[in-house]
Amino acid sequence: MEKIKKAYYYFFYKIYKSIEYTSEMVGGAFWTDFKTGIVIGTLEIWLLASGLIYYSIIKNIKLNLTITNPIVLIPIVLLFILNYFAFIRTDVWQKYNAEFDKLPKDKNKKGAIIVWAIIAFITINFFGSAYYLQKYILKLY
Repeated sequence: MEKIKKAYYYFFYKIYKSIEYTSEMVGGAFWTDFKTGIVIGTLEIWLLASGLIYYSIIKNIKLNLTITNPIVLIPIVLLFILNYFAFIRTDVWQKYNAEFDKLPKDKNKKGAIIVWAIIAFITINFFGSAYYLQKYILKLY
């Protein structure tokens, strides 16, 4: 469990550093932790949405995906609670960021490649599943 927690914080760290770097280029870093939380939350929602899309296509059912539907609301609330306790409520992430800053440069580069590959996979998967759902729906009508 500790390895999963550390991997989650490393994921946060790499996104945080990327946002911090780009923010400094355009005029100054502010609310970087908040922006990072939004990025992570978006990726988590995209991953869940992709799963729901594939589930509806495989099972050949139409899902009523409104924000009040428990199949949508419960995972979003759980993700919010997870992110709240991991990043907003405490500053534990700062301790991990300091620890990850001390990693050797080559190890950090390998980690960055893995993190960006995961981000690319989630993004491509989400938009690909949405595209596939549109094609699937058009076949039905």
